[in-house]
Amino acid sequence: MFVTIPFDAPGAYYGHLAVPYSYNLGGWANLLVPIAVLNNGPGPTVLLMAGNHGDEYPGQVAILKLWRELRLDDITGRLILIPCLNPPAAHAATRLSPLDGKNFNRCFPGNPAGTPSEVLAHFLSTVLFPMAGVVIDLHTGGRSLTFVPTAHMHRVPDEAQRAQMFAATEAYLTEYCFLYADIAGAGLLPVEAERQGKIVITTEMGGGEPVPAAVHQLCQRGLRNVLRHCGVLRGVVERRERPAIWVEALDREDYRFAPESGLYEAEIDLGTQVKKGERVGQLHFLERPDRNPEPVVAASAGVLIAGRGPSIVKQGDCVAVIAHEVQ
Repeated sequence: MFVTIPFDAPGAYYGHLAVPYSYNLGGWANLLVPIAVLNNGPGPTVLLMAGNHGDEYPGQVAILKLWRELRLDDITGRLILIPCLNPPAAHAATRLSPLDGKNFNRCFPGNPAGTPSEVLAHFLSTVLFPMAGVVIDLHTGGRSLTFVPTAHMHRVPDEAQRAQMFAATEAYLTEYCFLYADIAGAGLLPVEAERQGKIVITTEMGGGEPVPAAVHQLCQRGLRNVLRHCGVLRGVVERRERPAIWVEALDREDYRFAPESGLYEAEIDLGTQVKKGERVGQLHFLERPDRNPEPVVAASAGVLIAGRGPSIVKQGDCVAVIAHEVQ
């Protein structure tokens, strides 16, 4: 791993994290991950990232705009910006890295002798996370799911850490704040940062493509407000007009999976309240036009917080997420 900029020197620096790797047409190749550091005296250190999954773009756009617009005098403390953790996947519009087939968000704490994704995850876990008090990892549902725009978090066991994460999540100014569970495996970036005691802020800003202007605007406005809330960006913290609606989906049954492969038809809009047993969609079968559609129903009452992106689904794909309001 090679780093082209200093992290501790005062000033503004722009460069790359360089991960050596080989492929058929490049024996001496590097995965270059753009990085910026703005270091301006005493204050918190905030690590800000997007593009963990390549096909999740609003956070990447938000950080790229910050990269161009921020000046050193805007910062108090140190802000580290990585607009895209997974450039090959972003260029390919894929969730997984084309370099090694890895889901970067399942590679933590990483492996210094592993694939490019694992080496980069190890660098974050052992070098960048220890520097930071706050870790921000911006997501969307990618091309597979579309979310009601939410700031979200895990319900971490440490109460002091949890309280700070609650406050930071609300500072993102989304109508819904979402407590979620890990139903698709271990090795998540936020979990490793939480384990290290960091204040972790994540989002689900809609879906993949297209991205409405309102989602971009909310992502950018909320991000700047969170940075002000954390004390690294100068300015007045914007207060919420209405209290946040906190919802959670902590049970596997809250995540509805396609029982068979087919074409998924959503029957209700995101943000709609549903009852237990109510249909949220149905599956159609191209090879069996004579067959009745297979319904997908809510296992419990709540709000449809996320739904399937593409219509084509394979058996086992998540097609809906039902969240439940909590205090």
